[in-house]
Amino acid sequence: MLDFNVIDDLKEELYVLEKFINQGDTAKLIEKAIDLMATSIKEGGKVISAGNGGSMCDAMHFAEELTGRYRDNRSSYAAIAICDPSHITCVGNDYGFDYIFSRFLEGMGFKGDVFLGISTSGNSKNIIEACKVCKEKGIKTVLLLGKDGGKLKDQCDLPIVVPHFGYADRIQEVHTMIIHIMIRGIESKLKH
Repeated sequence: MLDFNVIDDLKEELYVLEKFINQGDTAKLIEKAIDLMATSIKEGGKVISAGNGGSMCDAMHFAEELTGRYRDNRSSYAAIAICDPSHITCVGNDYGFDYIFSRFLEGMGFKGDVFLGISTSGNSKNIIEACKVCKEKGIKTVLLLGKDGGKLKDQCDLPIVVPHFGYADRIQEVHTMIIHIMIRGIESKLKH
């Protein structure tokens, strides 16, 4: 027997999603993110995604749908997730875990690229360091955040915040929906 009610869990996710939808600027922010990313890819740039734990899995999911395919058969789009274990352990060992994403962006990010950072807390130090490098290099930053957006809300070009202060899994579930909408939007923009 479970010590929780499955329907209550589903209703909680519905509540978090409705709260996100009803912020007012939700659609505009997601559409702006789609425009930034599609424009970057169209002009020869790429989208570089990153996150920690489950958010890294979301970053990988985002990149593979763009380089592979989502709904339509089409050419591959330029996207990469920062998830190479040798890079992460090298930088983590030599510089510290806070720099695993920023070091990658120093070498692989260029003006015209877009960085998609994912942080359910809004306070991930390695995403903060990544945003600093992006600012220095002229890389646009789109961040999927949770709670009140944390420190990262004011350190990026485009914060998309899921306003939930409970467990991170509810925020991640909405982040996954946003990621799918962004991928679909990028495909839609680039096929025309």
